[in-house]
Amino acid sequence: MSAGPDVKATVGDISNDGNLNMAQEECSRKGFCSVRHGLALILQLCNFSIYTQQMNLSIAIPAMVNNTAPPSQPNASTERPSTDSQDYWNETLKEFKAMAPAYDWSPEIQGIILSSLNYGSFLAPIPSGYVAGIFGAKYVVGAGLFISSFLTLFIPLAANAGVALLIVLRIVQGIAQVMVLTGQYSIWVKWAPPLERSQLTTIAGSGSMLGSFIVLLIGGLLCQTIGWPYVFYIFGGIGCACCLLWFPLIYDDPVNHPFISAGEKRYIVCSLAQQDCSPGWSLPIRAMIKSLPLWAILVSYFCEYWLFYTIMAYTPTYISSVLQANLRDSGILSALPFVVGCICIILGGLLADFLLSRKILRLITIRKLFTAIGVLLPSVILVSLPWVRSSHSMTMTFLVLSSAISSFCESGALVNFLDIAPRYTGFLKGLLQVFAHIAGAISPTAAGFFISQDSEFGWRNVFLLSAAVNISGLVFYLIFGRADVQDWAKEQIFTHL
Repeated sequence: MSAGPDVKATVGDISNDGNLNMAQEECSRKGFCSVRHGLALILQLCNFSIYTQQMNLSIAIPAMVNNTAPPSQPNASTERPSTDSQDYWNETLKEFKAMAPAYDWSPEIQGIILSSLNYGSFLAPIPSGYVAGIFGAKYVVGAGLFISSFLTLFIPLAANAGVALLIVLRIVQGIAQVMVLTGQYSIWVKWAPPLERSQLTTIAGSGSMLGSFIVLLIGGLLCQTIGWPYVFYIFGGIGCACCLLWFPLIYDDPVNHPFISAGEKRYIVCSLAQQDCSPGWSLPIRAMIKSLPLWAILVSYFCEYWLFYTIMAYTPTYISSVLQANLRDSGILSALPFVVGCICIILGGLLADFLLSRKILRLITIRKLFTAIGVLLPSVILVSLPWVRSSHSMTMTFLVLSSAISSFCESGALVNFLDIAPRYTGFLKGLLQVFAHIAGAISPTAAGFFISQDSEFGWRNVFLLSAAVNISGLVFYLIFGRADVQDWAKEQIFTHL
């Protein structure tokens, strides 16, 4: 990774109303060939790996339990009659599939296996974020990525050993994934200049959408061609390879990075000079509880992830039931909203930073505007879905648009915690993840209840409820949201619990 250009001016302070008063800089500070953008790309790959590992079992489990052929032993050989060379590859693929065992798991057991990944999600985020904020994200994120990737390689063996071992493995894997998803935000406290905060975090975060797209697109194909175990071998191997990039290239502080140029280092340090980046060992819990701007972000997180988890869980089901698509086509169509969302997340971050750097809008205005766009338009689109279900093209267009536009929230309320309390970024991200997981536990359950009652009107009620929850969170955020560093997050007035 090459370094960025020199900096010839320092950066001013952040005013109390959230507006960034930046001094004029004679040099270009936004080169994408910089260490900080390289860091964002490596984090993008980390998020890609984690999300493929999150979703791969959901893709593979139909093949694991619905194989009509009897399960064969791993060392068993299968004699096949000679065929011409043109059919040799097809026969080889069939042999791969024949070696993939099938299991007699009831729907209840399958549900426990799939949900076991989330068993540690409610307890792990806050400790992971706190530790990453105090001791640095490099080893917290790196350890989580390695553990999750390494365990992914052993899922086929664990499945052969028994359901209990597979569940334990998935619980540990879920905790490791939380370490990655929560701990990574602490690194931006010292690496992301205020004028590039949105683009750097969205480039890194887009890996989640990209990973979802890839695993939906090719996961089913891998199961059908070479067998379901290779879904875990391939994506687990990618994660392990990512670790080889992470540990030698990632540093918690640009000051200590061996490959960064003096110019880029000076630009980052100067731009963050007025921001208190020192981690806080003790937490001002009482002040946090009383902080309406923090509650605005928490409520917004819950409401926006309510919609996200509903879409993620039920988009394949909706496409299959409404469009009558087969399994392969359903996977491809279900992947489309994620790849478009990946692109729009990055574009939204670039646009937000452009508006901020050119002083077109204040920081708080950008956060609220992007949140409003990412909430209102997708809500209207989803509520309209039942009225266009007769048109397959319109249905897919609406689903893709809702995912694309909702990604603007990543440059709005979802990154706002970095603005109001940079000292406690790790802890706050962990707290926000808990709220997101609560939404993820409730929203699919509520959606399933409505759909089971009445298929046609159930979908309408699911979309109406998601829109109502989302808009209520937006109203709360628009009223109480702020973008300036809060008093309780400033070291000079720090108070103990």
